[in-house]
Formats: sequence, C-alpha cells, structure tokens
Amino acid sequence: MIVDRRGECPAGLTLSRRLGDAAAMPHLTVGGWSVRMVETGYLWLDGGAMFGSVPKPLWSRAHPADERNRIRLAMRCLLAEGHGRRVLVDDGAGDKFDAKLTDIYRIEHDEHTLERSLASLGLGVDDVTDVVLTHLHFDHAGGSTRRDGERLVPRFPRARYYVQRRNLENARQPNPRERASYLPENFEPLMEAGVLTLWEGPQQPWPDFELFTADGHTRGQQLVRLAGSGGTLYFVADLVPTLTHVRIPYCMGYDVAAIETMEEKRRLLERAAGERAWICLEHDPDTALARPVAAGEDYTWAEKIPAGGPQVPTGHS
Repeated sequence: MIVDRRGECPAGLTLSRRLGDAAAMPHLTVGGWSVRMVETGYLWLDGGAMFGSVPKPLWSRAHPADERNRIRLAMRCLLAEGHGRRVLVDDGAGDKFDAKLTDIYRIEHDEHTLERSLASLGLGVDDVTDVVLTHLHFDHAGGSTRRDGERLVPRFPRARYYVQRRNLENARQPNPRERASYLPENFEPLMEAGVLTLWEGPQQPWPDFELFTADGHTRGQQLVRLAGSGGTLYFVADLVPTLTHVRIPYCMGYDVAAIETMEEKRRLLERAAGERAWICLEHDPDTALARPVAAGEDYTWAEKIPAGGPQVPTGHS
C-alpha cells in the first residue's frame, strides 16, 4: 500500500511501482475504474495571481516564489481504466510553446512528460480512448494537439475528446482577462478533425463516472466525480488547484467570478468531506491526493498523499 509522510497507509490506495524513468504514481480503484495520477511536467505562474487577495506572507510559506514572483505548479492529470475505456482527464501544457512562452511560464519537462508517464505504465498515446478536458486553458488542454510538420493534429489519434460547449464558446470569444490562456492551437485542430464532442451541463458518460460544472474559474469548466465500490474520488481542476486553496477565501486572481468560486468550493468540500472522498489536486507540486474535513466554518485536510518521487517509498505494494 502507499505510505504517506507519517508512515501510515490510507485505505484503498496502493503504489504503482516505478518503471523506466517515470515517477511512482498514487493508484486507487473506484467503482470498476483503476485510477492513477499522471504527471506531465511543471509550470511557474505568478504567486499573487494564484492567490488573489491572500497576502504573500501567507501563501509564500507553502509556495516559495522565484525571482520573478512565480511559484512552481504541477500539471497533474488523471488516468482511469475500466469499463472498456482508458480515459485521460486533462493533458497538461504540451510541447508547442516557443522559447519566449516557455520562459514566461517556466515550463519544465525535464522530470516528467505525459508520454513518459504513460510509457511507465506500458502505454502510449494510441492507447487512450477518451480525453475529458476540464476546460481549454493551455495548462489543461495544451497536450491535446501536436505538430506534424506544418500541421497541428490530435495528439491521441484514436481518442474522442470532450469539453463543455459553453467552454468552447468562451475559448473562441475570450474576455480580455482570459485571452492569453485560450490558445486556438489547442482546440481548433480537434474541431477540424471532428474528434471534439461538446457536452451541455452535467454528464454521466460511463458507469460510476460523472461530470458536473463549476463556472467561477472560467465559464464551462467541468469537474469529475468517480464513485462506487472503493469510495469516491474528485478531480477538481482549478476549483481547488493546490493544497493551500482548501481555505474557502483562497481563490485565484485568475478566477472570473471569485464569489462563485467560493460557493462552488464550499459545496464541493462539504459533499466530499461527508463522503470521505479523495480529491486530486491538479496543480499542487508535492501532494497528489487529499481528503478534506470541516474545520469550523472552513475546511482543511485530514489525510494527504504525496505525488510520486523520492518522498514516496517504493518498497511497498
């Protein structure tokens, strides 16, 4: 079983053994799905933008900034295998950025890439049957396409992609705050190839696999809930991007409607705490999974599972 920093083994979790050069991955089974957290690399974003009105002395203790006030963030995805499907939720920033943008966002692929993480599981891009995109910001959907000579083509040649119609409409006509995050190169080739399905509202495309919307961060964001025998797991994208964002008032400056984010977060955490559910943290650089618990009128974490790497023992199964 997976062992956390306290030396304890939370129920329902095992550790995917290290293969090749990929990091060990937290793994759990929920409702007929075998689920792993998949690392795709890191980016660095402005710490003030990530925490909005929260003063720097509060957020910088957990997220030290570099000389340009940027903090390190993971681009963690979820891979669910079961029911005849192999579903990837989000796919990182990809590798299409030029040198200028790579520097601005300090994209790091030395340790992890999506392809290497899949290879560590004995998989390739051809093995993915479905790609659920929580939203089309570049750090969540940039890996959807790749360059093929002068063309841009879907990175997962056999997969169907899914996004909320409202989010695609938002991406095609972005407001000035989001324009730099919605890059047509990440989604228009999917439309041209006829592989992007547009959903409208909550969905249950497969057994024990649900999607629900949360619009405070960006209009048309969709989040994942897996529930069944073995417990419940949420993949919440930018609603709770890091461990520190569990506090209700801790919202990103990037959010288009912070008041909505706070209410959506409160409802999510109340439900997840009642279910003793795990939450996958897409952007936390150190923690992959955590269980929320009420703390007065706010929330904190009852249990935390570190991301793959040297802090996770590999001698347990």
